[in-house]
Amino acid sequence: MAKDGKPKLLSGGNPQIPKGQGDAPVQAYIAAMPGWKRGVGERLDALIARTVPGVRKAVKWNSPFYGAPEGEGWFLSYHCYDRYVKIAFFRGALLEPVPPEPSKSGDTRYLHIHEGEDWDEAQFVDWVAQASRLPPEVM
Repeated sequence: MAKDGKPKLLSGGNPQIPKGQGDAPVQAYIAAMPGWKRGVGERLDALIARTVPGVRKAVKWNSPFYGAPEGEGWFLSYHCYDRYVKIAFFRGALLEPVPPEPSKSGDTRYLHIHEGEDWDEAQFVDWVAQASRLPPEVM
């Protein structure tokens, strides 16, 4: 925490939020997202929750994680960078179509959302639905 009681922003403006399970730490992360990124976080969270009823949520490594309602592991996470919000689909190489940004990890693929950019919410929702049905990434 910063001296003013607000979460500290790490490099790229990523909020430093204590790890925790459930919706509350994820909402704290979203509330601490700087500027335009907060609106992106709110929209991502709402779309994921609507697409996967009962989705499990947590904050780990200063990033929100989302998992299927039952079981262990995660299908998606996101993180703030200076110029974009980076969404990680942990089994993204198995999605149709494959998300656009590659990863050093063979399975993971990314979607980057930049300020003022129109992004395809329908495609995102389809990826979330697909990802939530794949074997999770256990971390």
